[in-house]
Amino acid sequence: MNNLSPLLDFLRELRANNNKVWFEAHRAQYTEARGLFEDFVQDVIFGINEFDPLPGLMAADCMYRINRDVRFSKDKSPYKANMAAVIAPGGRKSAHSQYYLHVAPGDSMLAGGAYMPSKEQLARIRENIATGAPELHQIIAAPGFVKYFGKLEGEKLKVAPKGYPKDHPQIEWLKYTSLTAYHRLSDDAVCAPGAVAHIVKVCQAFKPFLDWVTDVAGPGPIEGER
Repeated sequence: MNNLSPLLDFLRELRANNNKVWFEAHRAQYTEARGLFEDFVQDVIFGINEFDPLPGLMAADCMYRINRDVRFSKDKSPYKANMAAVIAPGGRKSAHSQYYLHVAPGDSMLAGGAYMPSKEQLARIRENIATGAPELHQIIAAPGFVKYFGKLEGEKLKVAPKGYPKDHPQIEWLKYTSLTAYHRLSDDAVCAPGAVAHIVKVCQAFKPFLDWVTDVAGPGPIEGER
C-alpha cells in the first residue's frame, strides 16, 4: 500500500518555493510524488469499481495537471500545492457527478456534488427541491452520509431565487447555488496504511447523493476544478 508521506513532503516544499527554478531542480521528486498519487488513485478506482462500475478507467485520465492557469488570477504562482483527481466514468471529462479526491498538507478531502452547476442544471435542481425532495432528504439523513459528511454545504443566496416566493417551505434549500459535501482527511489519515480502504468506504456512502445529483441536474459537467 502506498505511503503518501513523500507526496505531502514535496507539496510542503513546493508551497514554500512555488517557482519554476525550484520546481525544475526538484523535478525528480515531483515525478516520484506524482507516481505515488497515481498509484493511490488507481487503488481507489479499483475499490470503487466493486460497487460503482468504472470499466477501464485509469488514474491518469482522472488526475489534474499541477500547473496553474494564471491568466485571470492575481496569484501568479505557477504550480498548485496539491494533487487532485476526479473519479467517474470518463475521468476529468465526465458528465457524471464525480468523486473528487484532493491531497494537500493540512487540506486533504473527498468531496463532490453540484459544484458550479450551469444555470440550467441549477434550475433543474431547484425544481426538484421545490417539490420537497424527499429522496434527497432521505439520502443525506442516512447514517453513512451523516457519519462521513455531516451535512451538505455550499454557497447560498441571501434572498429567494427568482421565481420562488420568500415564504416557500423549501426556501433555505432553494437559496443554494451549489450543493456539495466534504469529508476532510488529516495528514495522518492520508498516510495511514488503511487510507485507500477508508476512502473507498466513504465513496460508497457518498454514491447515493452523487447519483441523485447526476439524475436531477442532467447532462453536462457538474463540477469545476477546485
